[in-house]
Amino acid sequence: MKVFYKFFLLLLSVIVFFVLNLLLGTVQIPVSGVLRILMGDESVSEIWYNIIWSSRVPQALTATVAGAGLAVSGLQMQTVFRNPLAGPSVLGISNGASLGVAMVVLMSGSLGGVALSRLGYLGDAAMSVAAIVGALAVMALILYVSQKVKGNVTLLIIGVMIGYLATAVIGVLKFFSAEEDVKAYVVWGLGSFARVSGDQMMLFVTLMTVLLPLSMLLSKTMNILLLGDYYASNLGLNLRRARLLVIGCSGILVAIVTAYCGPIMFIGMAVPHLCRALFQSSDHRVLMPATMLLGASLALVCNLVARMPGFEGALPVNSVTALIGAPIIASVIFRRHQSIE
Repeated sequence: MKVFYKFFLLLLSVIVFFVLNLLLGTVQIPVSGVLRILMGDESVSEIWYNIIWSSRVPQALTATVAGAGLAVSGLQMQTVFRNPLAGPSVLGISNGASLGVAMVVLMSGSLGGVALSRLGYLGDAAMSVAAIVGALAVMALILYVSQKVKGNVTLLIIGVMIGYLATAVIGVLKFFSAEEDVKAYVVWGLGSFARVSGDQMMLFVTLMTVLLPLSMLLSKTMNILLLGDYYASNLGLNLRRARLLVIGCSGILVAIVTAYCGPIMFIGMAVPHLCRALFQSSDHRVLMPATMLLGASLALVCNLVARMPGFEGALPVNSVTALIGAPIIASVIFRRHQSIE
């Protein structure tokens, strides 16, 4: 029953923070006004109507599914590598997405003569496609390498090196790019739940709504992987195929979230640790749905803080996630150091 109550509290937190994301912002809208707008009452102020339906609802939905996806991806990476500090970007997949965007954004002004940031929705769509292509290209390379190497540590090191290589190429592109293109790329790299709207938002939410339940099917496989390679093999698990499935699922989640929201840090790394501490369990049948709910809740909190009343505009999401996630990661390292001693 305790597990049920904890799940209930997590679900309640998602609902509460989702509602707060609709109520709070730089423009004060009364609760009655928000309710009337959500009920379809078009007699309310047109400005309020546009703020709710064009800004706050898309941001809240995007933050919910993005946080859930990153949290699940982080849990999968930490399980397959048996490393508590592994996260969604550990294999360089986020760097691949960043490289794809950099290739399009930083080279558009030099080769095409028109900065991508000036193309509006067309430019945003091009950035999303470039991010997905870059992330999936790196993931395909990682999956190919994973078939050639046996050890998780070797694969982890190769992934980190691929990430560094992508960062180096991005640095070279920045050096030779126009200032306007560099600024557009830097803004994308800060991460935001606000750049997804309209049809893009519906497609993003639909994709994540399909992928997140499918990732639950790997719970049993991940539980067996926790036993170690020797016991997992004795239980009849195909280690290579299992590793490919988990890494592939994690990579696709990261690729899609990064494409639409930019590289969001710390949520995927921190949330699995919070769930393990909250439920005192390593059972992925419990941890998978728990990380989805807690990841969604934490992302909603970060989005809420990023655009709290008093700020002009919105803070970069990565600044907020770092303030919350960094202390959690530091505490994990500290506790592991104490347990070793």
